[in-house]
Amino acid sequence: MRHVRAEGYPEFAAARAGHLYRSACLLTGGDTHLAEDLVQETLGRLYARWGRVSRVGNPAGYAQTVLTRTFLAHQRRRSSTERATDVFPDLPDPRGADTPLRLTLVEALGRLPAKDRAVVVLRYWEDRSVEETADAMNASSAAVRTRCVRALARLRELLGEDLAAYATP
Repeated sequence: MRHVRAEGYPEFAAARAGHLYRSACLLTGGDTHLAEDLVQETLGRLYARWGRVSRVGNPAGYAQTVLTRTFLAHQRRRSSTERATDVFPDLPDPRGADTPLRLTLVEALGRLPAKDRAVVVLRYWEDRSVEETADAMNASSAAVRTRCVRALARLRELLGEDLAAYATP
């Protein structure tokens, strides 16, 4: 059995777990249980390779790439369409009254195909460049740009008039 050097891993995992979870929730369209599973699998993969990962210039970016690829691999499985529930629990948002808007956006994200959702989350939530997004998805930059335009158009179509109710005059 290999010996894994875990120096610095607990601190890294504690610092990044929340961010990875938020990204995973967006990738999964609000499925918090699947998001937890994806984060757990991502952190497990990072731990197994921590000796090499810790020497990378940007381990946080590497972790995000692992999360995205884990999500896309999960979506290719037949069992990925099984869902325990599609209803969000009614929890108050401690930050303000934008809960209905957030739920509308997450629901619309959840209706996008997996790769389109990944492009939108990486480009606009994670604020990654086209090249970084392409690298995370194992795709060309042109494919990411094309998919991004198509995904945003589809997202706008899905939101339609729902978003107009939240626009401020």
